[in-house]
Amino acid sequence: MQKTDYLSTTVPSMRNILMFAIPSLLGLLLFMTPVNFGDGVTIPIAVMAGSVLDLLGGSATAVVTALVVFSAVTSLIVTLAKPRFITRHGFLNGLFNVSPIWLATRVIGGVFVAMTFFGYGSELIMGELTGAFVLNDLLPILLSVFIFAGLLLPLLTSFGLLEMLGAVFTKVMRPLFGLPGRSAVDCAASWLGDGSVGILMTSKQYEQGFYTQREAAVVGTTFSAVSISFSLVVIAQVDLMHMFTWFYLAVCLAGIAAAIIVPRLPPLCWKKDELIDGSTRESNEEVLPEGHTTLSYGLQCALNRAEKIRSVNSVLKEGAQNAVDMVLGVLPVVMAIGTAALMVAEYTSIFNVLGAPFVPLLELLHIPEAVKASETIVIGFADMFIPAILAAEIDSEMTRFVIAAMSVTQLIYMSEVGALLLGSKIPVKIWELFVIFILRTLVTLPVIAGVAHLIF
Repeated sequence: MQKTDYLSTTVPSMRNILMFAIPSLLGLLLFMTPVNFGDGVTIPIAVMAGSVLDLLGGSATAVVTALVVFSAVTSLIVTLAKPRFITRHGFLNGLFNVSPIWLATRVIGGVFVAMTFFGYGSELIMGELTGAFVLNDLLPILLSVFIFAGLLLPLLTSFGLLEMLGAVFTKVMRPLFGLPGRSAVDCAASWLGDGSVGILMTSKQYEQGFYTQREAAVVGTTFSAVSISFSLVVIAQVDLMHMFTWFYLAVCLAGIAAAIIVPRLPPLCWKKDELIDGSTRESNEEVLPEGHTTLSYGLQCALNRAEKIRSVNSVLKEGAQNAVDMVLGVLPVVMAIGTAALMVAEYTSIFNVLGAPFVPLLELLHIPEAVKASETIVIGFADMFIPAILAAEIDSEMTRFVIAAMSVTQLIYMSEVGALLLGSKIPVKIWELFVIFILRTLVTLPVIAGVAHLIF
């Protein structure tokens, strides 16, 4: 477990200053610097991920299929036979020797991906709106993001940047959201880049002992925001691109409201303030040591963290393990859970039935075509883009605006974010994700409706 004893009275060496500054600045550049690329704004890490997709071309789905099947088969062999050459290796044992429920999930993911890729089996599983959507449209993107985000994430997490920002932003993040200052970085990486990057950061920070169970669950379900670039896709789908400024203002206001309120409600408030090993945090980050300003203490913490880096190879190894862990551990889960959720959305009326109780609320908020709007609300739990697709058929611009903004602020959708959370070590269960999804809907809908009434 990582320790957080950062106080030091020694004068920092140039080696420690450079060890902190160079990787951290490079990490900020790659993960959090907006750049114009193509038709929108993104971050360099997303551009690099896109280059991998371009390089793979039509073979991307074959590569993903091979990886998911390999993970499923290897996990089955290791979990049942427990070969010593793997079980004696800490990383490989943790990767492949999994619990029965995760073994079943990986095997189901392997079966689903094989059926979809080879076109053999039920149309329910491999249809264009179910398994084929996950395999062809989602998994290749996640693969490319995981490769670069996993490899390069230590630039943000291992050289002191989070220690410095944690001290600086604690006075904002702790009172408002009950979170450490370092969680601001998770949010920014998601907001500018991709929600999957934020979840990867959160999971690794939790595993390394920097977040408690409650903090990891709150950050993972609250700050893994949809990126600006994907928000543009959503608003374009409902033919309201000319209102993007108002749309994103509504998303930000509603997101802040949800981030303040939802973590103070069950099930998130029930999570324990314990680290991953059951211990409590040793240091109190709110207490500023005598003789320090917030910035000077943050810098001292960062330099002491950088001093502990003795080998670049160890950091490279950590990055490689991050990437392998996400690719082989999470992709099968996304295939299994994402496909299952889309099957429920496509072939049953469950989400329409669950959305019916929202009709009175929508009418109370004076949202036109309330019945049609209600049919889009809960279906976002399966995939966040489905509400925007359904909303395109609604005549009222106000209703389309509300549905588009709500689908972004609901945040939890099982075709990606939900499956990633469940596949990580962040302590959340599927029923908790659904409750959080409903709570976020109830909190954000009135805020978004209020903005809509101001502009329509």
